[in-house]
Amino acid sequence: MAYTNSSLVSYTKLSPNHSGQRTHSIDRITPHCVVGQLTAESICGCFTSPSREASCNYGIGKDGKIALCVEEKNRSWCSSSSANDQRAVTIECASDLNAPYAMTTAVYNSLVKLCTDICKRNGKKKLLWLGDKNKTLNYSPKSDEMVLTVHRWFANKSCPGDWLYSRLGDLASKVTAALGGSSSGSAGSVLYRVRKSWSDAKSQKGAFNNLDNAKKCADSNAGYSVFDESGKVVYTGKQSGAGSSTGSFLVQVTATDLNIRKGPGTNYAKTGKYTGKGVFTITEVKSGTGSVAGWGKLKSGAGWISLDYCKRL
Repeated sequence: MAYTNSSLVSYTKLSPNHSGQRTHSIDRITPHCVVGQLTAESICGCFTSPSREASCNYGIGKDGKIALCVEEKNRSWCSSSSANDQRAVTIECASDLNAPYAMTTAVYNSLVKLCTDICKRNGKKKLLWLGDKNKTLNYSPKSDEMVLTVHRWFANKSCPGDWLYSRLGDLASKVTAALGGSSSGSAGSVLYRVRKSWSDAKSQKGAFNNLDNAKKCADSNAGYSVFDESGKVVYTGKQSGAGSSTGSFLVQVTATDLNIRKGPGTNYAKTGKYTGKGVFTITEVKSGTGSVAGWGKLKSGAGWISLDYCKRL
């Protein structure tokens, strides 16, 4: 087939690090975190030396600018898997230096646009996030489907970071909507379950292929959240009509460096302290900048934490 590159690109610096033309048609997209709030130019600069033995197809700078590092027709060296790189368009995204490797709104918005463009030019009407390594790697996409994969499935890495990983369902939903497709009814689609807690299966209000529909259900039922297939909260309902809710519940934190903030959002200052791993009591939830699942107020009074990185018990 005739491969093309994205017209969204505003900077090009081609890397010598690639294997030449792909041996498999494009049916995957693999987004990465570059681990640094770099510009698009700097991301390309990371891959100019042959000694680096790494590259990507596209880079997205901290301001959302998109760069071309390896032409789409060629296999980049990005995800520690030759088989994946042969069929995936790889995208390095500017991110924080530390876990959960958060990205700016500009980066995320550009990622949505770039993924939409990649799908459209390659004849795809749906972008799928299956949420499970084995399910994804054993899934044969239909001719109009593109599938998301992640670097952590092929190497001992946290890439693309928990910030983006927790939003891949949202990314797939937004891209599919922009393409005019629908994820409902797809055999490979992840199910989002609306429950009071992951362990309380009897409280389940429904299971949805579409994340937006799951969010609407949670918003309509006080005390409910949306969980992905691993049991992780991806959204907490706006239960009081003002983006906040009260009522204590327990969450488990597995990250060692989850920041505590002075208010519910990344627009509030960090306290300089971290939760560490453990189980914590949340007494209030509010929606705010930088978190899909909402912000939880710690019972200890230490501050607020993002529920994107917590599992509700």
